[in-house]
Amino acid sequence: MAEDFIYEPSPNPKVREQVELYERSRGTKGNTQSDTGVPVIIITSLGAKSNKIRKTPVIRVAKDGTYALVASRGGAPNNPHWYHNLVTHPDAVAIQDGADRIDVTVRQAKGDERTLWWELAIATFPRYAEYQTKTDREIPVLLAVPRS
Repeated sequence: MAEDFIYEPSPNPKVREQVELYERSRGTKGNTQSDTGVPVIIITSLGAKSNKIRKTPVIRVAKDGTYALVASRGGAPNNPHWYHNLVTHPDAVAIQDGADRIDVTVRQAKGDERTLWWELAIATFPRYAEYQTKTDREIPVLLAVPRS
């Protein structure tokens, strides 16, 4: 992530505090999704409109070094803001997984690939299936692949 961009913490105090705790502890604290105990990672992205650095905790769905980023927003009718950041700037993304920071390129999974990752996401966090029933949109699954 380019150093000439400014970090703007989330306006949501819960998100802002979790990101700060996660980063400060190198992923040993603040590393689960609220009341579920499901592990999270931190996505660092560039704002689609603001061009400011944004950081967001998302549920950790990973296999063989690739991460699936599920834009569920709890089944809301619209995608989360971070989804637009990743789609707009797919090469300006990093993931912090515990103490590891990984630069990634993001792309949307489609077809059979999406089905495979969606099933893994549901196995990781079963509420995703419930969230899909709450919305008319197909919940996007983005794949974050480490850059060499």
